[in-house]
Amino acid sequence: MILEARALHKKFGALTAVDEVSFALRPGELVGLLGPNGAGKTTTVSMVCGTVTPDRGAVLVDGEPIAGDTDVKKRRIGIVPQELALYDELSAMANLQFFGALYALPKSVLRNAIDDALTLVGLADRARDAVRTFSGGMKRRLNLAAGLLHDPDILLLDEPTVGVDPQSRNAIFDNIETLKRRGKALLYTTHYMEEAERLADRIVIIDRGRVILDDTLAGIEQQFGRGDGSRVSLESAFLALTGRELRD
Repeated sequence: MILEARALHKKFGALTAVDEVSFALRPGELVGLLGPNGAGKTTTVSMVCGTVTPDRGAVLVDGEPIAGDTDVKKRRIGIVPQELALYDELSAMANLQFFGALYALPKSVLRNAIDDALTLVGLADRARDAVRTFSGGMKRRLNLAAGLLHDPDILLLDEPTVGVDPQSRNAIFDNIETLKRRGKALLYTTHYMEEAERLADRIVIIDRGRVILDDTLAGIEQQFGRGDGSRVSLESAFLALTGRELRD
């Protein structure tokens, strides 16, 4: 396992947001992290990437716990946040130069990393255009490129296709599948069940702060199948586990 979340626990006042959450990722594997609104997904991802400190539990990379903000193992993790972290008045190139500088990459390394990332997400021909001229899908793809500049082994993707059209969504899927083939370990949060069904090697469902399922799609089919050979959708299994109560 390249990444392990081990018994992560986090309270905010009287609210237990995450309660003993554990899961793991292998290189070249995508784990879909699913759950209703308020289930604890965002807090879990924030603890994995180090922006929130767990009350107890640990995040391990290659079996070794991450020890604080200065631990070099944190550089092996990349984050693609749900909120677009882009400067509209800057060009795509200038945005990536800014984010790359945060990792103190040598100029030649950063230049190559920017070229590779823009090529991967299909924006090499728009490198010098201001981000304010980009569509929502193009911004999402540039957001993905920014998370790849330091060549992380582990990538956390927090709802990376929110608000994009089907063409852009499929382009992002292609990018993600390329990263899997390159051996990246991917943790992918989404509310779109069809995305998880297409991309995920394994599904982790969190509800009320706890892991209530950790299985492959085949395992979910076996667990929730009716025995008549008919297909069981991930959405139906999700609703069977979490209920139909609104979580707005």
